Amino acid sequence: MKHFLFALFALAFAAPALAKVAVGEAAPDFTLTDSNGKSHSLSQYKGKVVVLEWNNPKCPFVGKHYGGGNMQKQQADASAAGVVWLTINSSAAGKQGDVSAAEANAYIAKVDGKQTAYLLDTSGKVGHLYGAKTTPHMFVIDKAGVLRYMGGIDSIKSTDKEDLAKATQYVPQALAELAAGKPVSVPTAEPYGCSVEYAAK
Repeated sequence: MKHFLFALFALAFAAPALAKVAVGEAAPDFTLTDSNGKSHSLSQYKGKVVVLEWNNPKCPFVGKHYGGGNMQKQQADASAAGVVWLTINSSAAGKQGDVSAAEANAYIAKVDGKQTAYLLDTSGKVGHLYGAKTTPHMFVIDKAGVLRYMGGIDSIKSTDKEDLAKATQYVPQALAELAAGKPVSVPTAEPYGCSVEYAAK
């Protein structure tokens, strides 16, 4: 009995790791509603490159990339190249960063966001599906629906806008390599930022 309980205990702690996504494997499908009430599924964008960006408007790390114009430039450049950019907010109700649809639209207008859509994931289901840890946490999915990059937005873990010009911007780098038919040279990087404010389990 003791061994059985120990095995159950070990399984309980090992289980979450099984849900994590991996570079080189198919990105799991999901459906979320955006800030304008429109439904988006990852599968509907097969044939296009997709970027997922985890967002918390109150996070200073997110503030660095929007306040310095880095995120909007990446969004605009990606969109111009035919890439779909989905910003996802997985903050639970009442937690830091939680926004209503109207608040999300006000935020997008304030920062002049250029994403394809701002998706609301209050339950945290999609965030947990992808193992999103921080805001921002970035994922790049190729035209065949395969995950090609996951991790931090850039190479300098700070809230200082002055670091933007010095850092390697991993998402534009991955997108350029995919467009050129090359393998992504940096497929993973440690994510940094504020912890995603999931609902307590």
